[in-house]
Amino acid sequence: MIASSSPQPSSAHGELVDAFQELHRAAGRLSPRKVSALIKDRDDLPGKISHEGVRTALQGLRVPRWENVHTIVAVLAERCSPPRDPVAEVARFLPLWRAIGEGESGAMKSARELDLGGWGGEDGQWTAELVAGTLLNPYNAIQIHPSLATPHEPLMSEDDWVRVGVRLIEESGAEFALRALLRVLKGDYVGAESGAPFGYENPGFETTEAFEVFRYGCQEILRRLRSEPNLLQDSIRAMRADVTMSRDERAEMLRAESDMGLMREVMTVTPDTWNDVSEEAHHMVFGYLIQNIRTVGRADLPPAERFRITWRVPEPRAE
Repeated sequence: MIASSSPQPSSAHGELVDAFQELHRAAGRLSPRKVSALIKDRDDLPGKISHEGVRTALQGLRVPRWENVHTIVAVLAERCSPPRDPVAEVARFLPLWRAIGEGESGAMKSARELDLGGWGGEDGQWTAELVAGTLLNPYNAIQIHPSLATPHEPLMSEDDWVRVGVRLIEESGAEFALRALLRVLKGDYVGAESGAPFGYENPGFETTEAFEVFRYGCQEILRRLRSEPNLLQDSIRAMRADVTMSRDERAEMLRAESDMGLMREVMTVTPDTWNDVSEEAHHMVFGYLIQNIRTVGRADLPPAERFRITWRVPEPRAE
């Protein structure tokens, strides 16, 4: 759960100082005078800070202004071995610095920062945004329709999920919460790469859908072959003239056509002999007649509403 109380400034300041000291150590513990001299030669950085200002910032004697934090961090990052990305390091320090004045909400990215930079955590560490995104994932609170998600046991009650959302809105704003929820629903969620335990993808769903696509396509092929006896030959000519076919697709077509036994099956197939020929022949006829078939509707819809076929030879208009 997201805590409602803000950390004490000394605690937040301590985290900033710890980060400063880790970076300073990685840069070889440059003296404050050396850091100040490096800063003096830079016109691309926002701050100009004396060696005394560098010393007090690194030792945590006072909270520096953000432009000075930005400048010190950028200079030290470049002096690390191996060098660190100054932009990434500055971005890492910003929520630490903001948390001193704003409490826990200051450690969170703004809605715009989330939109541009995502959850963070590329270094394997959990960020406040990752925690918020995980808690906001409705997968954790409800049984989503099986056409959209793997069956699972919710990890929290709906009431708890609502309370988390309300608290996040209070602390980080409605825009942040809504953008975080949209990011989750678009597939950018914790566990997205593996599909579990917070994912929306059913590992077997794509296989099942591919079978249903093929079965529906074959049914439609048989329907058209019954009324269009020249459809196969016309489709083969259309496919050979299709300039959008990739080199790999053409190579696969030529490989299949080199099998004379398979081609005899394909060229003599009819609705009456469909069940007598091989599955390889079914697939080849499918490829000849259908240029593309895609899912356009929910899994609970009838196949004709769920899938849309692009034929190589368009269907004749009904008179």
